[in-house]
Amino acid sequence: MPMKLHQIQALVAVADAGSIRAAARLVGLSQAALTKALRELESEARLPLLSRTATGVALTEAGQRMLGHARLVVGQLARASEELATLRGEGVGRVSLSVTPWVMLTFLPRVMLRFRERMPGVQVEIFEGLTAVALPRLREGTLDFAVGPFTAAMSTQEFECEPLLSYGSCVIARRGHPCAQARSLHGLLEQDWVVNYTAASYEPFMRNLFWQHEARIDPARLHCAHSTALLLELVRNAGMISYCPQPLLLAEPMRGWVHALPLAERFETSRLGIITRHNAMRSPAAQCFTDCLLEEIRRRARSAAQRDIELFDALEVLY
Repeated sequence: MPMKLHQIQALVAVADAGSIRAAARLVGLSQAALTKALRELESEARLPLLSRTATGVALTEAGQRMLGHARLVVGQLARASEELATLRGEGVGRVSLSVTPWVMLTFLPRVMLRFRERMPGVQVEIFEGLTAVALPRLREGTLDFAVGPFTAAMSTQEFECEPLLSYGSCVIARRGHPCAQARSLHGLLEQDWVVNYTAASYEPFMRNLFWQHEARIDPARLHCAHSTALLLELVRNAGMISYCPQPLLLAEPMRGWVHALPLAERFETSRLGIITRHNAMRSPAAQCFTDCLLEEIRRRARSAAQRDIELFDALEVLY
């Protein structure tokens, strides 16, 4: 027998809730009905998907693999239901996206205003678009798209990228830092650094920043922050060195206190784009939001305002 939707929903609920009792409340079933659905799913899979623990239940390796597919199915069906309800004039539409921090601080406010004028009945859910946040949600189907850098961690068989902009990156410190005038990366290896990477992006990140320049840093000097606000706080008030996209330096929260170090070393150019799962259909709301983003980029690229000129001196438009 094929797997049934209620069985797949039961697995997602248990993963989210951590126990049978809490999962049953989450989906509005009795514990007996939820347990039966899970046993049927395990029977179809012919592998144990759950293991009982002192604190609840945990997913086995097979359960973890099944969960990724289950989230995708449940997420896509929920999105289809939302779109149909919107077409019927019922309920509230929704678009879910992640946005890389420098785009969030430069383009996003005007994009949101433009989008709300066109689709006032649509709810927007936005995540800070660090790779560790965006990729799992794209895989699960809980994000419509991500606006961020297309990195080596993203398989072209799994994701598609519509190129928007390219930009460089630089090493930064707070103004007045003892190393603010450093000329070489090698003079910064005894400093504490705060950066952002994932397990999948660690090697290309290290190769670009350090290894290609024959610089070897003690891992104890390299701290990972999964929030831009946290990263900037540690640069500003803990004296740490960091590495960031050059356009971020032109965002309002960065002006006046951050300094790009005049290093001799150069780093790879990054490409920013609209990233979706391979062959995923874009909803009308998601398409409208991306259209608003493209229009705002074009408007700012043509602007004679000094801040826009400075911003596009650090960017190359790719579309």
